[in-house]
Amino acid sequence: MTQVLLCGAIIVTLSMGIRHGFGLWLQPITQEQGWTLQTFAFAIAVQNLSWGVFGIFAGMLADRFGAFRVIIVGALLYALGLVGMALSPTGLLFTLTAGLLIGAAQAGTTYAVIYGVIGRNIPAEKRSWAMGVAAAAGSFGQFLMVPVEGLLISSLGWKQALLVLGGAVLLIAPLAFGLREKSFGGGSAAPREQTIVQALKEALKYPSFQLLMAGYFVCGFQVVFIGVHMPSYLRDKGLSPQVASYALALIGLFNVFGTYIAGSLGQRLPKRKILAFIYLARSVVIAVFLLAPLSPASVYIFSSLMGLLWLSTVPVTNAAVAQIFGVAHLSMLSGFVFFSHQIGSFLGVWLGGLLYDRTGSYNIVWYITIALGVLAALVNLPVRESAIVRPRAAGLPQGA
Repeated sequence: MTQVLLCGAIIVTLSMGIRHGFGLWLQPITQEQGWTLQTFAFAIAVQNLSWGVFGIFAGMLADRFGAFRVIIVGALLYALGLVGMALSPTGLLFTLTAGLLIGAAQAGTTYAVIYGVIGRNIPAEKRSWAMGVAAAAGSFGQFLMVPVEGLLISSLGWKQALLVLGGAVLLIAPLAFGLREKSFGGGSAAPREQTIVQALKEALKYPSFQLLMAGYFVCGFQVVFIGVHMPSYLRDKGLSPQVASYALALIGLFNVFGTYIAGSLGQRLPKRKILAFIYLARSVVIAVFLLAPLSPASVYIFSSLMGLLWLSTVPVTNAAVAQIFGVAHLSMLSGFVFFSHQIGSFLGVWLGGLLYDRTGSYNIVWYITIALGVLAALVNLPVRESAIVRPRAAGLPQGA
């Protein structure tokens, strides 16, 4: 159990830590390349959508052949994507590398695949806590990596900084060896109660799964809009780039605590109520931030509070999926829920760039994030968390 948690946590730290800093490249890349804000935002939007689409297939492959192979491929794609991001001369190539390629890489190196391993190897009574640990690691990666990325950009330039990160992300490959599972040693999984198609049909028809997907859509919209556009928003308001770097780092630092606490509470409290609270609290925090006088202090307070709520939905949502459907197809089902998250991410980052270019302001998108948070709080309340009951098939074991 310790090896799984440690290797999984470090992998998520690297993968998520790097991607959380992409907003720092918005200004230097668009200024040097002569691109609009929307060009950069669209590429990151494609990245999030690609992450969601490929996440489904990465989850299927991880459930069938084990996470080890999927993570290795993801690490290689990540390195290629970062190098391509640095060397792309046109917006189209930038979208293909920073968007499509890195999105596919993230699908194989982040939560859906890692949570599948955790779900299969850690007892149910510790599962939500363990997922909280992995999510906290991703948040620590943001706290650790965002200032490092800011330092690399300022000292080496944005292109060289991306090349350095391209080499660093290859460290994921050796860590994947710590997530090899004996049941996949022969290239096949242990016998399962359902086929992929049966498991998918069951989940997509189940109302609580649909509600979890709807809430996760909002999560993606909110966090990616803020994560990518916060540096530009603060710069427009006259604050220095260092304030943005510290703000993103604070989000990561406080989310270490937020995700761990959420995962731990998920073992004892109804997950639907935890999720409803998180989404509603986000809306309140954003609204107060917009109403309060803007200063470095208000930015840091906002970032700290948002950090507590940032990815705290991740362990709770995935633990709820595991509790309802079991762990046999957990990576795939987590991939589908995450796909909804990434559709929201696509819209959040893309609308942020589009509406800014057209109106010169982020105000409309901020208002949308507030309204969506209230909506997500409401849709999570009816979720039923009890394990689904299936008729026992002949010759197959009962349960997932």
